[in-house]
Amino acid sequence: MTTQDNNPHQEGGGEPQESLSASLKRAGSYFKDERMSARTMNDNSSHGGGDNSSIHSHHNNKPSQGWGQGIVEDFRTTVGTHWWDEVKNFNFKTIAVSLFLFIAVIAPSITFGAVYAKRTNNYMGAVELLLGTGFCGVFYALVSGMPMMINGGTGPVLTFQALIYELSVQWDVPFLAFNAWVGLWVAFYMILSAVLDLNRFIQYATRFTDEIFAFLIISIFILDAIGNPTSEVGLMHYFNPDHKHYEDLEGEEDYDYLSVAFLSLFLGLGTTFVALALRSIKHSPFCCNDAARSAFTDFAITLSVVLWTFVKELFFADVPTEQLNVPDTFATTFTCCDSTCTSYWPDDCPDVAEPAGRRPWLVNLTDLNGSWWVALVAAGPAALAFILAFLDNGITWHIINHPSNKVTHGESYNYDTCVSAVMIAANSLLGLPWLVASTVPCMMHVQAMSERTKDGQVLRVQESRLTGFLTHVLVFLSLAFLSLIKLIPLPVLYGVFLFMGLVALPSQQFWQRILLFFMQPSHYPETPYTVFMEKNRIHWYTLVQLLFFGMLYMVKTIKAIAIAFPFFILLCIPARLYLLPRFFYEFELVVLDGSPEEVETFVRKWAI
Repeated sequence: MTTQDNNPHQEGGGEPQESLSASLKRAGSYFKDERMSARTMNDNSSHGGGDNSSIHSHHNNKPSQGWGQGIVEDFRTTVGTHWWDEVKNFNFKTIAVSLFLFIAVIAPSITFGAVYAKRTNNYMGAVELLLGTGFCGVFYALVSGMPMMINGGTGPVLTFQALIYELSVQWDVPFLAFNAWVGLWVAFYMILSAVLDLNRFIQYATRFTDEIFAFLIISIFILDAIGNPTSEVGLMHYFNPDHKHYEDLEGEEDYDYLSVAFLSLFLGLGTTFVALALRSIKHSPFCCNDAARSAFTDFAITLSVVLWTFVKELFFADVPTEQLNVPDTFATTFTCCDSTCTSYWPDDCPDVAEPAGRRPWLVNLTDLNGSWWVALVAAGPAALAFILAFLDNGITWHIINHPSNKVTHGESYNYDTCVSAVMIAANSLLGLPWLVASTVPCMMHVQAMSERTKDGQVLRVQESRLTGFLTHVLVFLSLAFLSLIKLIPLPVLYGVFLFMGLVALPSQQFWQRILLFFMQPSHYPETPYTVFMEKNRIHWYTLVQLLFFGMLYMVKTIKAIAIAFPFFILLCIPARLYLLPRFFYEFELVVLDGSPEEVETFVRKWAI
């Protein structure tokens, strides 16, 4: 077989370059005719991909810069270049996406806040997470270099801060002071990493690592909506007569837990179904024009949440579905038994009639119960927390900046790491949860702001600071209207979780390859890996990713080893660099794990 020299469609050949899909068809026809073996294919391919020297990444593989130069360069090429363009592009889509993101942000904030309250003895709760989300969101939208990112509470960070609480109990030191010292050390490590340009190592994370991590986060959203087997969260758990929601309903007249369970399932799935249906209108023949179809698509989740909240209030007001666990007023969650504010009212002091007050917003860094050494020892767990935050941010940024998303205003890993450090330090001093880049909301933000073809290909993205800013202003305003927020049934928000997970899934190549296990091979979709690889080889690669996914999920779930979660995320990168090339040919890793440019170059090379 000859190479590109005989390809009339190559650049500079005097003819327009054919589309990638056409090249793929031509290459596929050739391979079906020739039945070329994988070894011959690898020997004839001059395009590396399995060795470490040619590791495919959409980064520019820049050499390490001088101390702090990466921060300055990031600021110059993003904020210094595109800031004004990103704040003046207000339009109808900006409003629609801001409302959608408000719901997408506030739903996990409230549910994660309830878990924070449970895992930290109410030192942190829904109000603290909402306040932190609003403050950090507005700050990040105004000053960051990558404004398409959405920061929020995440499961891994929640688990880590719960472990900090358990350590504080073991060491007999106040949790908020210990947590603040850990957070300040994390902020220091993050600024140091930005100064030293450690973010350049994120370039070694490829689609292999990105999609394992993204699939984990998406799975958490879907499982938490349907019914997580490792917790009591999700719609299906309402069918358990011992569900905690039913504890206060046992003595009520006409109470039937099955009525609550079926209505909750109806509300949750209804929210998801209507949102998906409205989202699909854009490429349908329905409605009078494109503007109307776009409006229904942009406001899909907002309309669905409002609709099903009204359905509950109008037709099923007497069925006691679970409501959001938020206070009636804006105040810290922890109520004090006495003036020392070291015990929680009423759980720790049932004989006290009224609380003595609430814990103050500002954390006293010197309140270490005489154990001054804790301020220094905190540097140890902070190192693990730094790895978690660094990878959580870095991998999410890596996913969003993938060339296929058409985000063109530049990357600012080092500068945004400094911005993230400021947010973590501020939240630590106020006793608020730490926030990092939240994978699924970031993906939803980019998808909502993009223009796509009917088959899902991204044409362009409206990159704006206004959506993030307006979204988090609404989060701030919600703190003044908590009684209205409580009207939204929790099952409706479970439906939002399910919608977000299901919408994010199809774009994951990992998920597309999982589906191949259940397809007839002759009906496989035409992709570079299905054209150039044997089906068994595709399945083996998918099984390797499933193994790492299962390992990450297990580590995250088992409390005794959850503190090691950052190391297991980190393990995916050397596994891709050094393990996979021993079992897969270079060309196989290109078509499975290469950047879009590498895959396109490879396909056109063989499309003779």
